[in-house]
Amino acid sequence: QVQLVQSGGGLGQAGGSLRLSCAASGRSFRTYNMGWFRQAPGKEREFVAAISWSGGSTYGADSLKGRFTISRDNAKNTQYLQMNSLTPEDTAVYYCAADSNPLPGFCSLIVQSRRYDYWGQGTQVTVSL
Repeated sequence: QVQLVQSGGGLGQAGGSLRLSCAASGRSFRTYNMGWFRQAPGKEREFVAAISWSGGSTYGADSLKGRFTISRDNAKNTQYLQMNSLTPEDTAVYYCAADSNPLPGFCSLIVQSRRYDYWGQGTQVTVSL
C-alpha cells in the first residue's frame, strides 16, 4: 500500500507562486510515474502534469505550460509542483497521484486519472486578485 501525503498550497495572489509537495511512503517510489490533477468547484478533475519514474520525461497540460513545473526527488520519495504566475482560475483542489504499474515508455495515457492507482488527500489552492 502506498500513501501519498501532500503539503504546501493554501492562499496565493494573482501573479504569485506556490509550491506543492507530495511525499510517498515505501521504497518503490522511484519506479512510479507520478502526476498532478486538480478539481475546481463544479468542474471535473483535470490533468495538470506528469513525470516519469526516472524524472527524465515530463508532460504538462497545454493550458498550463510555461507556468507550472513538475519535478521529483527520488532520494526523498517526493514530487513537486511549482506553480508560477498564478491566476484566480488556478483555484482548485490539487491532487497528487501515483501510477505504480507504469507502462513502457511515457505514453499519452498519463493524462487519464484512471491510470493512477494511488492518490493524495488533496490540497486546496486559492488564488486571489
